[in-house]
Amino acid sequence: MSQPSVLITGCSSGIGRALAEVFQQAGYQVWATARKAEDLASLREAGFHTVKLDVNDGQALGQLAERLKAEIGGLDVLINNAGYGAMGPLLDGGVSAMRKQFETNVFSLIGVTRALFPLLRQNKGLVVNIGSVSGVLVTPFAGAYCASKAAVHALSDALRLELAPFAIEVMEVQPGAIASSFGANASQQAELLIDEASPWWPIREGIRARANASQDNPTPASHFARNLLAAVQSSNRPNLIRLGNGSRALPLLAALVPKRLMESILKKRFGLNRSL
Repeated sequence: MSQPSVLITGCSSGIGRALAEVFQQAGYQVWATARKAEDLASLREAGFHTVKLDVNDGQALGQLAERLKAEIGGLDVLINNAGYGAMGPLLDGGVSAMRKQFETNVFSLIGVTRALFPLLRQNKGLVVNIGSVSGVLVTPFAGAYCASKAAVHALSDALRLELAPFAIEVMEVQPGAIASSFGANASQQAELLIDEASPWWPIREGIRARANASQDNPTPASHFARNLLAAVQSSNRPNLIRLGNGSRALPLLAALVPKRLMESILKKRFGLNRSL
């Protein structure tokens, strides 16, 4: 049998890098994408096929598809992992911050999948979309991120139906807290937004707390990656899988706790239970 292939976006660190390593160990030919030269060099040294890719660059996606067609002919697994978390009050970030969040977390998912559709069709492949439990339990100071991951959930359900005639499966993954650079990057993004002129300046520590929440007792990325690999290789693949600390408890809370009570808890947790 020919070697199975997987393309993973956003492999510079964290979940993406861990997935690349685990799939490589399982015998897959791993195509790993990143944007920065130093990250690509590190991935190349680890034995991965590397691709410099901005997932929002349509021309680059076309070139990627042509390269894969020429070198391997088809694709077995696509993992749409690239993304980031925009933190801070929705009205501080405004439309521009939300547009940027959706371009990377939502629009690129469709762009990458569309570009690689012929290759996935050739091999009757699998699309794996990395969502988040934040798309289920919405929290303050992460509204754009939560909305983007809720959109990933809806798009995954729609794609699963639309790709069924081509024997292409779609799996959505909703991670909880996973050890990665996500929290540090989210905190950095939040600090750029936090400003004395903001009406939320007096409760800025609540913004910082939300930016760091993803790193509360996180599950190791390697553990996450091994469990996802097992789901991919399963003869009965799940449509939706939740992995990592909080990935089951938080959606359960969202389903069972009355909305008004949940809002009261979140207000207290992030300093929103007082007048400004």
